[in-house]
Amino acid sequence: MNLCGMNSHMMRGHNKAVIISHLYREKIASKSTLARLSQLSIQAVSNILDELLAEGYLCRSARNLHKRGNNSGSFQIATRGNILCLNISPFLIESVLVDGLVRPLQPLRQQPARIATPGQLAQEIERQYHGYRQHDPQTPLRIALSIHGQVNPRTGVSERMPQALWHEPVELRYLLEEKLATRLLMDNDCVMLALAEKWQNRANAGDFCVINVDYGIGSSFVIDRDIYRGTLFGSGQIGHTIIDPDGAACSCGRYGCLETIASLSSLKKKVRMQLKMTPDNDLENQQITTAWLLSEFHAGNPSVRLLVQNAARAIGLSLYNFLNILNINRIYLYGRSCQFGADWLAIIHEQTRYNPFDHAETAIDNATQILVGGLSRQQQVMGIGFLYAEDILKNGLFDRAAPEVQARQE
Repeated sequence: MNLCGMNSHMMRGHNKAVIISHLYREKIASKSTLARLSQLSIQAVSNILDELLAEGYLCRSARNLHKRGNNSGSFQIATRGNILCLNISPFLIESVLVDGLVRPLQPLRQQPARIATPGQLAQEIERQYHGYRQHDPQTPLRIALSIHGQVNPRTGVSERMPQALWHEPVELRYLLEEKLATRLLMDNDCVMLALAEKWQNRANAGDFCVINVDYGIGSSFVIDRDIYRGTLFGSGQIGHTIIDPDGAACSCGRYGCLETIASLSSLKKKVRMQLKMTPDNDLENQQITTAWLLSEFHAGNPSVRLLVQNAARAIGLSLYNFLNILNINRIYLYGRSCQFGADWLAIIHEQTRYNPFDHAETAIDNATQILVGGLSRQQQVMGIGFLYAEDILKNGLFDRAAPEVQARQE
């Protein structure tokens, strides 16, 4: 963040946000730890903590984090209930129950789904909510919802969900908040991954990008520690960069998009076409699943390996163009395609190796890193829960009175 031109009131708000951010990451921290992490004086941190305590954002923790010396107390975010983290596609529902500090209370649940209409989508979210709510009816429960495709987080509308059987927008927040008498925040699944990396990976102090290579291909950027969404909330559509103008038709209406070459859905389609064109093969009735595709690749099936290698080259070429435009040098790959392993990743690296910016004198410490993301699937789904942390930090709540803050969070 650029601090130039800030008055004392704005600087105070900025410092409060810094303390809140560290507490969401640390969960519980002492005054001295917060001073070290924020690079503020003990007195400045003490004053900020007093204000945040009075405003209801923080509470004191009973844990003593000091093994010796005076104990000035430890602090944590004042939690007001739990959060149900949901990641929903037309074919799969993933859920994790977390507390207000986004710590897991139950393990990740995954269940297949067949959601055919917007009404069924809303009903499934209701069912998930009531199922978790009945286990602890006394504790308030909010929803953090991740939806595949284009999402407007301000209005709570799923604008377009690829792979769904419907094409119209769905006003999920409007449909659900009043009906369930709770609060719902939502964004798309790539933002979920970016939030997971931002808040749970301490290596991400600056700009980075996550790319989800699965049945589709999407991405999300974190620039200057903020999720970049764009005015139409369509930022990160790397899957729709055109690789081959004369290529296959894409669901977006264009031809030769990266998704038509490198997504799992396109790879499976190409394999099915090859099998139909190959006479007298033993695989004519083989069901082409992702598991089968991965197995055949690692078993050395030459046709599958060639398709996957071409897909990796296309991804690498898209990343090369992306790196030259934005110069974000830390990229995390997620999705089931990562299971193709080291050979797949090496081809992607090969296409991006000659980034001209990596040849500068300062490039040793800042050279491009393309990594397979290290967060577990549970941590990935938990990422959407940090929408509530982002909401506190982005919406100017530090200027409101404590009762209004509490009412908004409850």
